Amino acid sequence: MFIPPHSATDTGLPKIIQGGMGVGVSNWQLARAVSMAGQLGVVSGTAIDTMLVRRLHDGDAGGHVRRAMAQFPIPAASNDALDRFYLVGGRPEGTPYVTLPMYKQHMSVRRQQLTMPANFVAGRARCIRRASFGHCAFRCRRSGSR
Repeated sequence: MFIPPHSATDTGLPKIIQGGMGVGVSNWQLARAVSMAGQLGVVSGTAIDTMLVRRLHDGDAGGHVRRAMAQFPIPAASNDALDRFYLVGGRPEGTPYVTLPMYKQHMSVRRQQLTMPANFVAGRARCIRRASFGHCAFRCRRSGSR
Protein backbone atom coordinates (compact mmCIF):
# COMPACT_ATOMS: atom_id res chain seq x y z
CA MET A 1 0.00 0.00 0.00
CA PHE A 2 1.46 3.34 -1.05
CA ILE A 3 0.94 6.24 1.35
CA PRO A 4 1.64 9.65 -0.15
CA PRO A 5 3.99 11.81 1.95
CA HIS A 6 2.24 13.80 4.68
CA SER A 7 -1.13 12.16 4.16
CA ALA A 8 -2.97 12.38 7.46
CA THR A 9 -6.56 12.20 8.46
CA ASP A 10 -8.76 15.29 8.50
CA THR A 11 -7.92 15.67 12.19
CA GLY A 12 -4.20 15.97 11.43
CA LEU A 13 -3.51 12.69 13.21
CA PRO A 14 -1.46 9.97 11.50
CA LYS A 15 -3.23 7.13 9.74
CA ILE A 16 -0.39 4.77 10.63
CA ILE A 17 1.49 4.41 13.89
CA GLN A 18 4.23 1.82 13.49
CA GLY A 19 5.80 0.55 16.67
CA GLY A 20 5.49 -1.70 19.65
CA MET A 21 7.31 -4.61 18.00
CA GLY A 22 10.21 -4.68 20.43
CA VAL A 23 13.90 -3.94 20.09
CA GLY A 24 15.62 -6.22 17.61
CA VAL A 25 12.38 -6.62 15.64
CA SER A 26 11.60 -3.11 14.44
CA ASN A 27 14.49 -0.79 13.69
CA TRP A 28 15.34 2.73 12.62
CA GLN A 29 15.03 1.96 8.89
CA LEU A 30 11.37 0.97 9.26
CA ALA A 31 10.59 3.89 11.57
CA ARG A 32 12.29 6.28 9.12
CA ALA A 33 10.35 4.93 6.14
CA VAL A 34 7.05 5.33 7.97
CA SER A 35 8.01 8.84 9.12
CA MET A 36 9.11 9.86 5.62
CA ALA A 37 5.61 8.89 4.45
CA GLY A 38 4.21 11.47 6.87
CA GLN A 39 3.17 8.96 9.49
CA LEU A 40 4.49 8.06 12.96
CA GLY A 41 7.43 5.63 13.08
CA VAL A 42 8.69 4.46 16.46
CA VAL A 43 11.87 2.64 17.48
CA SER A 44 11.25 0.42 20.49
CA GLY A 45 13.52 0.32 23.51
CA THR A 46 11.84 -2.63 25.20
CA ALA A 47 14.46 -5.07 26.51
CA ILE A 48 17.28 -3.04 24.99
CA ASP A 49 19.56 -4.05 27.85
CA THR A 50 18.93 -7.71 26.99
CA MET A 51 19.96 -7.05 23.38
CA LEU A 52 23.18 -5.42 24.60
CA VAL A 53 23.97 -8.43 26.80
CA ARG A 54 23.33 -10.82 23.91
CA ARG A 55 25.53 -8.87 21.51
CA LEU A 56 28.31 -8.92 24.09
CA HIS A 57 27.80 -12.66 24.70
CA ASP A 58 28.06 -13.24 20.97
CA GLY A 59 31.48 -11.57 20.94
CA ASP A 60 30.50 -8.23 19.37
CA ALA A 61 31.51 -9.11 15.81
CA GLY A 62 32.97 -6.02 14.20
CA GLY A 63 33.50 -4.31 17.58
CA HIS A 64 30.74 -1.72 17.01
CA VAL A 65 29.21 -2.18 20.46
CA ARG A 66 32.54 -1.92 22.28
CA ARG A 67 33.53 1.19 20.30
CA ALA A 68 30.19 2.80 21.20
CA MET A 69 30.59 1.81 24.85
CA ALA A 70 34.05 3.41 24.91
CA GLN A 71 32.33 6.74 24.12
CA PHE A 72 29.67 6.42 26.84
CA PRO A 73 30.09 9.39 29.23
CA ILE A 74 29.91 7.20 32.38
CA PRO A 75 32.85 4.80 31.91
CA ALA A 76 32.18 2.88 35.15
CA ALA A 77 28.76 1.77 33.84
CA SER A 78 30.04 0.66 30.43
CA ASN A 79 33.11 -1.03 31.92
CA ASP A 80 30.92 -2.95 34.38
CA ALA A 81 28.73 -4.21 31.52
CA LEU A 82 31.78 -5.25 29.49
CA ASP A 83 33.36 -7.02 32.47
CA ARG A 84 30.15 -8.90 33.24
CA PHE A 85 28.92 -9.82 29.77
CA TYR A 86 31.54 -9.56 27.01
CA LEU A 87 32.86 -12.94 25.84
CA VAL A 88 35.91 -12.81 23.58
CA GLY A 89 35.06 -14.91 20.53
CA GLY A 90 31.45 -15.28 21.62
CA ARG A 91 29.66 -17.89 23.69
CA PRO A 92 30.23 -21.53 22.82
CA GLU A 93 27.59 -23.12 20.59
CA GLY A 94 24.68 -24.47 22.62
CA THR A 95 25.47 -22.28 25.63
CA PRO A 96 22.44 -20.21 26.69
CA TYR A 97 22.55 -16.47 27.16
CA VAL A 98 22.61 -15.10 30.69
CA THR A 99 19.05 -14.13 31.54
CA LEU A 100 18.53 -10.74 33.13
CA PRO A 101 15.96 -10.58 35.91
CA MET A 102 12.48 -9.35 35.07
CA TYR A 103 11.87 -5.64 35.48
CA LYS A 104 10.28 -4.58 38.74
CA GLN A 105 8.62 -1.40 39.89
CA HIS A 106 11.93 -0.29 41.42
CA MET A 107 15.02 -1.07 39.37
CA SER A 108 18.36 -1.70 41.03
CA VAL A 109 21.13 0.81 40.41
CA ARG A 110 23.12 -1.89 38.64
CA ARG A 111 20.23 -2.56 36.23
CA GLN A 112 19.88 1.17 35.58
CA GLN A 113 23.60 1.33 34.88
CA LEU A 114 23.19 -1.44 32.30
CA THR A 115 20.13 0.14 30.68
CA MET A 116 21.79 3.55 30.23
CA PRO A 117 24.71 2.37 28.07
CA ALA A 118 22.37 -0.02 26.23
CA ASN A 119 20.30 2.94 25.02
CA PHE A 120 23.41 4.93 24.19
CA VAL A 121 24.94 2.01 22.30
CA ALA A 122 21.78 1.37 20.28
CA GLY A 123 22.13 4.74 18.57
CA ARG A 124 25.88 5.09 18.71
CA ALA A 125 26.80 1.66 17.35
CA ARG A 126 24.53 2.27 14.36
CA CYS A 127 26.28 5.56 13.71
CA ILE A 128 29.73 4.02 14.05
CA ARG A 129 28.78 1.10 11.80
CA ARG A 130 27.35 3.41 9.12
CA ALA A 131 30.32 5.78 9.34
CA SER A 132 32.70 2.86 8.85
CA PHE A 133 31.01 2.29 5.48
CA GLY A 134 31.26 6.00 4.65
CA HIS A 135 27.55 6.80 4.71
CA CYS A 136 26.42 7.89 8.16
CA ALA A 137 23.12 9.70 7.64
CA PHE A 138 23.63 12.25 10.40
CA ARG A 139 26.47 14.14 12.03
CA CYS A 140 28.19 12.25 14.84
CA ARG A 141 29.39 15.01 17.12
CA ARG A 142 31.81 13.05 19.31
CA SER A 143 33.57 11.10 16.57
CA GLY A 144 33.52 13.96 14.08
CA SER A 145 32.30 11.65 11.34
CA ARG A 146 29.20 12.12 9.23
